[in-house]
Amino acid sequence: MTLLAVERIKLFSTRSPWWCMVLTFVLGVGPIALIFGLTPDDETGLNTGTTQAFYALAMMVVLVMAAIAITNEYRFGTIRATFMAIPNRTAVLVSKAAVVALVAAVLGEVTAFTAWGVAKLVRPKADISIDTAQEWRTVAGVGLVFAASAVLGIAVGTLLRSTAAAVSIMLVWALLVENLILLIPRAGDDIKTWMPFTAADRFITAGAGEAGGEGGGIGLKFHYGPWGGLAYFAGIAVALLIIAVVVAERRDA
Repeated sequence: MTLLAVERIKLFSTRSPWWCMVLTFVLGVGPIALIFGLTPDDETGLNTGTTQAFYALAMMVVLVMAAIAITNEYRFGTIRATFMAIPNRTAVLVSKAAVVALVAAVLGEVTAFTAWGVAKLVRPKADISIDTAQEWRTVAGVGLVFAASAVLGIAVGTLLRSTAAAVSIMLVWALLVENLILLIPRAGDDIKTWMPFTAADRFITAGAGEAGGEGGGIGLKFHYGPWGGLAYFAGIAVALLIIAVVVAERRDA
């Protein structure tokens, strides 16, 4: 518990996590207010999935926040002092991942339900009620995806030890590489379904109607269900964290 408290203090003692949390909230909520406020009254395409239309953009900031949480320690050399005080590097990195993941989960839930609440306030007659399991998954599931994303960010940041490198690779992969894979002849669609961020999107958007397509990815045939997508995404994040821990144990701080 002491180690968790230390990691919590270190996370909130700098400005960057606070700015990232604010930006995550703004990106997840702000555009939704505009969409529901500017949509014509006769628009019938608004649904629960629409309220989370910008969760993926907000998730990119969570990845950045998580990466900065560990790369800043390497940048300023504080990680050396931490490893000297606590030789068990595995415990240090796992504790940091746990703290950042918990913060990301809470941030995701607050952002998701605020976006839904704002949409309901702006357009009370829109069909965006949360009644079915799918609708609960679409909204409440954002926190789970954010938590897994935070673990992924910590893992990549630990492996690369550079904020610029970690952030660049994660954002380029999520925003560019996974979409360019569709250009591969014949196999592109199948490969894309096994990409981590596509799997995460499958969890949030599957069955969410026009907001994400019936299959959680327009034109794609998935071999797993929504919860399988979350498990796959989280599994990749945990696997990378394990690799990062092994690497950290073997190299100089």
